[in-house]
This record gives sequence, C-alpha cells and structure tokens, in this order.
Amino acid sequence: MTSDQTVLGLNSRRLGRTALHLPVIGFGSAHLGELYRLVPEEESRATLAAAWDHGIRFYDTAPWYGRGLAEHRLGGFLRTLPRDTFQVTTKVGRTLHRPGDPASFDRSPWTGGLGFEVRFDYSHDGVMRSYEQALQRLALDTVDALVIHDLEALFHGDRTQGHLRELTDGGGIKALQELKSSGQIKAYGMGVNTDDALDNVAAGLDLDFLLVAMPYTLLDQRALHHGMARCLDRGMGVIIGAPYASGILVTGSGAGATYAYGKASPAVQAKVQGIERVAASHGVTLASAALQFVLAHPAVASVIPGAARASEVAGNVAAIRANIPAGFWSDLKGQGLLDPAAPVPDGPVT
Repeated sequence: MTSDQTVLGLNSRRLGRTALHLPVIGFGSAHLGELYRLVPEEESRATLAAAWDHGIRFYDTAPWYGRGLAEHRLGGFLRTLPRDTFQVTTKVGRTLHRPGDPASFDRSPWTGGLGFEVRFDYSHDGVMRSYEQALQRLALDTVDALVIHDLEALFHGDRTQGHLRELTDGGGIKALQELKSSGQIKAYGMGVNTDDALDNVAAGLDLDFLLVAMPYTLLDQRALHHGMARCLDRGMGVIIGAPYASGILVTGSGAGATYAYGKASPAVQAKVQGIERVAASHGVTLASAALQFVLAHPAVASVIPGAARASEVAGNVAAIRANIPAGFWSDLKGQGLLDPAAPVPDGPVT
C-alpha cells in the first residue's frame, strides 16, 4: 500500500509508520459538545449529515467534549453506517461519572453538554475504562485510534507529573499497547496544546502520532524546528487540530476574534491583519491558507477543523480544495509573516 490513496476525491495519507491511512481532512466534533452555545439536536444531525455528504470519512471526538455529548451525537450518526466506510478516533484519560447532586451540578466550561462529573485517570485501568465507556457512548464496537488527552500543565498544574507517572509506571501506555497488539486499535497517540507539552511530555513517550492542537499553525511555527522536526525524526505522524487557532484564522481579525481559546491579543490581531492583506492581494481566504499550510508539513497526515453548522462544513471543504498561488506563500515569507523554512503547498492538497 502506498503512502497516499484517494478516498471519495480526498487524498489520504499514512499516519506515521502505522497501518492507518487518514483522509487529509476530517471532522473535529468539539463544537457538538456545546462549548460556546447550545446546539439543537436537529442542527447537530444536519452538520454531521453535511460532513458525510461532502465526503468526510474521518471523525475525531473525546469524552470531554460536552461531557460525553459529542460522542453520543457522533455515534448516533455513525452507528447507522457501514463500519468499514469511516474512521473514528476518541480520547482517553478522563472517565465520566454521575455527580453526587445532579440538580446542582455545574457543567462549565460547557454551555450545555451532559451532567457527568469528570475524573482524570491515566492508569492502566483508567485508560481501559475510558476506552470502554467511549465505545458505549459511540454505540460502536471499534475505534481506529486512541489519543491520550490533555496530559499537560495547562490542565493539571503541579499534578502533571503524577498523572504522567500513572501513564508510564501505572500502566496507561501498556494498556494502549495491549489494545493495539490485540488489534482493537490501529494506533495510539497524544494530544498536545502547548509547545511545552510537545517538547517535554510527548517527547519522552513511545507514541505512534501526535494530535497537535495549537503549536503549529499559519500564525505560529515555533515548533517547526523542534517538536515537529522530532516527529519526522521518530517517524511519528501528526494530526492537526485547531487549524484556525481557535477562531481568528477563519473569522478574521477584529472585535471578538479569538486565539488560543481566549481574546486575541493586539500582537496576534496585527499579524493576522498582515496575512489578510497578502491574502486579499492574491484572492486567497484565511481559512484555505490555514488548512492547506499545515498539510504541507511532511509529518502531517490530516487536519480536523471543527464545525457546528452544515454551512461551516461546506466552508471547510471548499477551503481545502481552493487554489492558492505560489506567490501567496512567497509573499508571506518575504514580509516576515511565515517562517522562511516552513514547508508550503506546491499544488492542490486534494
């Protein structure tokens, strides 16, 4: 099997050295967990149907997204389809439980979601329990890969090392290896949200791939020469999450623009405005540049932008298929808006 295949008009790439091949664009389901707003059931269903109709066959989810809601919604859609026609990944490290007092339970930071308490557990038993719970919420008996979720100081502070020991000494990694060797999953990896996690947590683990959510985007290539280079050296594949940098690379600059899940700073706004000027001169959208840029890195197999509306799915697919002239990338580099060494597309990615 070659490293690139074609699935429904979308190129597929091999994920690192694994047997798993993923389409270059997938569907990130976090928004279906209702982080920023309530998403009615009919809207969620229409969004998933739109993804399918546009040829999306790779779906990523997690127990954390809406405290189980995103997995329920995604599984409710996928379970009606032939299992060999799609790929799905979910995450481990959190288990969900009935709260002591459901009536007063605080679901934040989710606007909606479900009323389940989260417990972090990266041990052997915790990983297995997280995996089994996810299968039940998804109503599927298999997933293609599992991702260690949010094991970094951003979420755990001074408890990070303790949780890391659960993973290494407490058998969490062993559980993932067992699931892979038994054929229950094809690969396992880790999600990283910061440069620190990319350099100091994931670097010390035996992984098939990384799901990189913020450290490598059209706005920030600091990881190019260390974390991303290490992935290439070790043969680890990369899936890019949050390609829009949590908002600003699809909404554009201006009031209300978000970056790294918070309000975009003046410095970030200024850099985006610079990219916008170059994009306008070449007839390129920010979204197409953001999606296609990350796919140019040789370690990257797939990008998984989120969507909570059918129109957003259509926009993502249009962006990945848009034509971007070579002069756009050279102008970004010439104006200091892109790392001169960053790989850029040399043609269509689909």
